[in-house]
Formats: sequence, structure tokens, C-alpha cells
Amino acid sequence: MGSVKSLAKDTAIYGLSSIVGRFLNWCLVPLYTIMFPAAEYGIVTYVYSVIAIVLIVLTYGMETGFFRFANHERWKDPMQVYSTTLISLAVSSTAFVLLVLAFIKPVTHWMECDGHESYTWMMAVCVAVDAFTAIPFSYLRFRCRPIRFAFLKLINIGINIGLNVFFILSCPWLMKHAPSTVSWFYNPDFSIGYIFLSNLIASITTLIMLLPELHGFKWDFCAKLWREMLRYSAPLLVLGVAGIMNQTLDKILFPSLYRQPDAMAQLGIYGANYKIAIVMVMFIQAFRFAYEPFIFAQNKKEGHGAERSYADAMKYFIIMALFIFMFVMFYLDILRYFISPKYFSGLAVVPIVMLAELFFGIFFNLSVWYKLTDKTIWGAWFSLLGLSMTIGFNAALVPTWGYMGCAWAAFSCYALMMISSFIVGQIKYPIAYPLKRIGLYTLIAAALYCVGEYAIATHVHWINWIVRFVLLSIYVLAVIKIEKIHPKQLLRPILSKVGL
Repeated sequence: MGSVKSLAKDTAIYGLSSIVGRFLNWCLVPLYTIMFPAAEYGIVTYVYSVIAIVLIVLTYGMETGFFRFANHERWKDPMQVYSTTLISLAVSSTAFVLLVLAFIKPVTHWMECDGHESYTWMMAVCVAVDAFTAIPFSYLRFRCRPIRFAFLKLINIGINIGLNVFFILSCPWLMKHAPSTVSWFYNPDFSIGYIFLSNLIASITTLIMLLPELHGFKWDFCAKLWREMLRYSAPLLVLGVAGIMNQTLDKILFPSLYRQPDAMAQLGIYGANYKIAIVMVMFIQAFRFAYEPFIFAQNKKEGHGAERSYADAMKYFIIMALFIFMFVMFYLDILRYFISPKYFSGLAVVPIVMLAELFFGIFFNLSVWYKLTDKTIWGAWFSLLGLSMTIGFNAALVPTWGYMGCAWAAFSCYALMMISSFIVGQIKYPIAYPLKRIGLYTLIAAALYCVGEYAIATHVHWINWIVRFVLLSIYVLAVIKIEKIHPKQLLRPILSKVGL
């Protein structure tokens, strides 16, 4: 249980940066949806969907590879692993930027940004920098320095948000009332380009702040180690690309599949409502930051006795994810105002997308068996299986159902990946997950959700909010009772991690 408490501590700190940061980024959504037409926000959604895939390709599984080999019994010097990984990412990221610059016009056309080559080169540099800095951030996780990790992430997000507000809100106001103060650098026609410029400046600033993690050791490239890392990480690249495509391919394919004049506007509506489900994504991301170093450390220290820790981690992950799902759905009539009312037509996708993300979180938990046994090829097969369903369901449903087809495709994809990984995992690397206990919590959550949404819902919002708060409290009390958790234990992991 002590190992799981350690996981909870790190998840809490990583969660601070992930949850607070994502929430602040989330607050940009109403700014974008108010200031830009749905069609322009559709372009932003499209571009960032492509960028998400490119970022996975440029890291090519080396983050997980670094954790594996830094803890590997055959490689005694973690700093050699770190140095080799850094050099590899530096070379590949630089080559990517040069390649994009060499073919800037066709790449810009493919990105749906004709006439705006500056959008393309800015995002190319940005994603290259982010790919490289992924390794110093992984090093901070390896050294169990979640507070510095969280600090740098929050600085990055703060700069990005501050510049967005400055360029999108302050500069237009200054152009109207004091044009001489901004006319020398601000161009109103640049429009959504300022979103990309803000991101680029934030990424470069983060790279500069990570300089302490980039010196103080010998820069040494070990070709033999690099080849072994590539063999280990190559399936993770396939897994990562297929996984991120399962998250973003629907947005990339949508303009081609939904052959209507308002396709980009509909994509903007879908992308905006997808952001409401970001609370689940934030939790999963925070958990992932803590979980990878946790599983490799447990495997190194405890051997086969670590299975109990993995099982407990799964249980508590699902407990928290179910709480988040109920919270968002119970208070959706408030949370929906984080987007402009003109986007409310897409709210029906929120519960479907949230359940899809929950399935993905469980799938990530289940990945422990093939990462520890160096059989990462299985992760690639599961992701490719899910990708085939994503493509098939989008092709079949989007032309008729529009963005609702995208949501159901994501739901089906992650459900299939979760189920298949569990079945194969129990054969290859059996872990005694507490399925009865997990099933009990799922039934309790489902029953409370149905009561709150259908049985006692009224037309008076404040009554609904109070009743639903009571239902959420019942869920928490049920978990405390069943798990025999003392209330002080709920705060102790966080307080002890920050030294209180």
C-alpha cells in the first residue's frame, strides 16, 4: 500500500500542473469561440490535431524507452541513457524543421492553411522544441522532482495564456484607442496566427528554463544503447501514433467525410465541446506522468510482488475517474458556459467522449504487462486494432451523423482496445485486479448518475445542484466505507509531498 501512496503523492503534484494548466488552457476556449468564427476555430482544431500526431512521431517512444533503460539492470549509468536520448531527439527534431522549411508550401496546403506559411513554420519549430524538451521533463520525473516539473509546466502555460490574451484581446483594443502603441508589430489580419505565435514563444521559453537539466553531465552518445532503445521504442511509436490518431483522426478526416458547406464550422463545434471533457483528460494525463516511473521502479525494487501495487493503482484510478465523470455530467449546465452558447448544439458528445477517455485510461493502466516484459509490440497491435475501428466507424457514421459519429467511433475504439488488452494481458502477465470491487463501484456510480440525471432532476437548477452534490458525497462516503479509509489519509499524501 505504501507504493500506491507514493504514486498518489506524485500524481497529486503532477496533477497540480496538469489540472491547473489544462483548466487555464480550457479557459481560452470561450475566448476563441467568442472572438473567432466557428470555421476559423475549426482550422485551429484541425492544425492541433495534426500537431498531436507529429509530436508523437518526433518523440518515437523514447520517453518510455528512457525510463526502461535508465532502470535497466544492463545499463548502470542512467546519465548515459539520458545523454543518448537527448542527442537522438535533438538531431531528429532539427531534421524535421529543415524538412518542413524545404517543403513549406505543400505542407501549408495540406494543413488547410493556404497563404499562411508562417502558421506552418511556427508550429513546426514549436512541435520540434516540445519533442526535444519531453526528455528533460522525463528526466525530472525519473529523478522524482514533480515540483520543478509542475513549476515549469505552469510557467509554460502561463506565458501561452498571457500572450493569447494580449494578442487577441488587448491588442485589438489598443489598435482602436492607442494605435501607435501596437501598430508597429500587431497585424489584425494575422488572426488565429497569434494562437500559434503564443504557443511558439511559450515553448522556446520553456526550453531556456530547462537549461539546468541540459548540462552538468557528459554528453555521450552510445550507438549500441541507442539501437536497443529504438528496438524497444519502435513498437511504442506505432502504439503512440495509432493511439493519438484514435484521438485526433476523426478531426482530421471530418472535413473530407462530412461533405457539407459548413464542415469546418461543424468541426469547430465538435472541437469546442470535446474540450468540456478535458477534466477527464487532465486526470489521465496527471496519472500517466506518475505511473510510468512508478511501474518501472516497482518492478526493479519488488519484482513479482509488485502486482498488488498495479492492481490497487487500477482500482483507485477507476474510483477517481468515475467521480470525475459524474461531477462533469451533474454540473454540465454550468460547465457548458466555458464555450460560447452558439456551440451548445454539440453538448451531446460530452458523455460519450468522457466515457471513451475513461476506457483509454484503463487501457493505459493495463499497458503495464507489455511494458515490463519488453513485449511492447502488443501495444502497437492493440492501437492498430483500435485505429482500424476508428477509421471504419468514422467512414460509416460521419457522413450521416456528423460529429456524433466521431464521438461514437472514439467510444467503440477505446472499448475494444481496453477489452482486448485485458484479455491478452491476463494470459501473458496475469494481474489479480479486484474486478468485483471495481464492478461494485461502477454499479454505484451508474445508479447515482441515473438518479441525478433522470429520477429526481427538476427544472430548478439550484435544487438539482444541491441534490447532485449529495449524490457525489454518497459516492465518496461509500468508497471511504468500503475501502476503510480514514479521512486524514485523503490529505496526507499531498501534504507530505509538499512538506506540510
